[in-house]
Amino acid sequence: MLPDPSDAYEALVQFLYRAPIGLAQIARDGAVDMLNPMASNLLMPVARSSGLDNLFTVLAPIAPQLPELALAFTEPSGVICEGLRATLPPDMTAPGGPQVLAISLMKLDAERLMAVITDATLEVQREQETLSRRLRNAARTDALTRMPNREAVREQLGRLVARPASNAEFAVLFMNCDRFRQINDTLGQAGGDALLVQVADRIRGALRPPNDRIDSASGTGQLAARVGGDEFVVVLDGMRSREDAERVAGRILDALALPYRIQGHEVVCGTSLGLAWGAEGARDADQVLRNAGIAMVEAKRAGGARHLVFETAMRERAEHRADIEAELRQALAEEQLFVVYQPVVGLLADGGTDHAAGVEALVRWRHPNRGIVPPIEFIGIAEECGLIGALGDFVLERSCRDFMDWRARLGSGAPRLIAVNLSRAQLGQPGWIDSVRRILQASGMPPEQLQLEVTESLAAQDHCIQQRLHELKALGIQLALDDFGTGYSSLSSLHLLPVDTVKIDRSFVSQADTSHHHRVLIEATVKVAQSLGMKTVAEGIETQSQADVVRAQGCAKGQGYFYSRPLPSDGLLEWLASHEEVAA
Repeated sequence: MLPDPSDAYEALVQFLYRAPIGLAQIARDGAVDMLNPMASNLLMPVARSSGLDNLFTVLAPIAPQLPELALAFTEPSGVICEGLRATLPPDMTAPGGPQVLAISLMKLDAERLMAVITDATLEVQREQETLSRRLRNAARTDALTRMPNREAVREQLGRLVARPASNAEFAVLFMNCDRFRQINDTLGQAGGDALLVQVADRIRGALRPPNDRIDSASGTGQLAARVGGDEFVVVLDGMRSREDAERVAGRILDALALPYRIQGHEVVCGTSLGLAWGAEGARDADQVLRNAGIAMVEAKRAGGARHLVFETAMRERAEHRADIEAELRQALAEEQLFVVYQPVVGLLADGGTDHAAGVEALVRWRHPNRGIVPPIEFIGIAEECGLIGALGDFVLERSCRDFMDWRARLGSGAPRLIAVNLSRAQLGQPGWIDSVRRILQASGMPPEQLQLEVTESLAAQDHCIQQRLHELKALGIQLALDDFGTGYSSLSSLHLLPVDTVKIDRSFVSQADTSHHHRVLIEATVKVAQSLGMKTVAEGIETQSQADVVRAQGCAKGQGYFYSRPLPSDGLLEWLASHEEVAA
């Protein structure tokens, strides 16, 4: 027996009316043929006074595109739109009621459409929560290394600083790669990024077990993060002693000291590490990080490739350096800096002395409150904070102007050469060679009477620096190797450096009259330099006996307090005049 069609239709109607979703059968113009109770409940807040006779009219405030979509759909049947989200304005919502409707529209035949309407409020909220969680995670994750970032570290440290004291303590290890800038400059950004990824992997691998999370409930764990550039942080929780934290620091440094393979090159990049034990009086996460960072800077200043534990005195020194930096910037702007000149004398073969052979320019700082600040207090800070380039350019420009002034006033009695120290910052500055050319042209300085001095460690450092030195020589400028004997080069590699003069370091000269070993070293340096057509200058001569020894060894020139302290420009002219009178 076949089922009664009327029974099937009745069953369908019952299903439609009991369905947990809103269903509406409508004509092509939106006129409602059938509406189940759920659809009525969902549409009543939207309909209000308009009634439920036409679905398109009811939904016009929140989904005005439906009539156009239905008209544009030319297929005999099919899905016109699916899951169209329509947000209800505040005046159409009630507490606990729907806030977002999902609307699907299907074409049944040429005359009839079926609309499916559901409450999408919870679904939208879940999606927003998921998106928010992903955004939070992304905001706390370093894109390059996939490590947690600074924000994640700050959050974790904030909880550790705020929790009650216990037998276990936490430690923060702050790391910075010692030679990353040079490696990045040499291999490019892609090479630098590859190095940072390997550094991150080694830090994770040195932790036991490797982990990027601290369990707040158990009070144990470790968090390894990249906090910016070539800086990494490890937070260790549940540590029983500072020695345990230092052992972890040593293990990480050992792992990072091994060579890296980058773009087919073997690269060595040491790391400086600062360790802050617990809060140590810090009020918040930023101060803990600052303490560890200060210890890291101290480790770098001590030579790098080591770790130091934070002490309160380090913070005091850091604050002093910060004060010096701020005041030094002001000094550059307000012309508190000035240049003094130390005579460099010629050591003549007949035993005489040429007092006008040359001078070396040295910078000094006349502080408005503290008087003369010695260079040892601000040169290192200027190098660290990036002011050494501006400082060096000031000295170069002032020295050239003063040199030309002396020539105008003294004629042939003026110094014949002026030496100015160079920094890595100047040599690495784009367009700096053009700046030197402009200074020479503006001052009228003859390039062959200007000697620029670099330390041997800088001159032997890399190809880029030597290229800059060759560019300076192409301008006609003389180059000198300063503090020879204290850096990386040796007598056997002296011929590889593009210099005209070798300045023998004061540490050799100071013992020349008492140590046979140092006399032999000076003699060897002079002979090798002479064989290469280079001149020599003995630095730091303080006694007659030292002067006699370096003269006997064949040094062409001498410099030191035995002849004169550094003098201001007017004082130098008086010094020259006094020796000219003696000679006369």
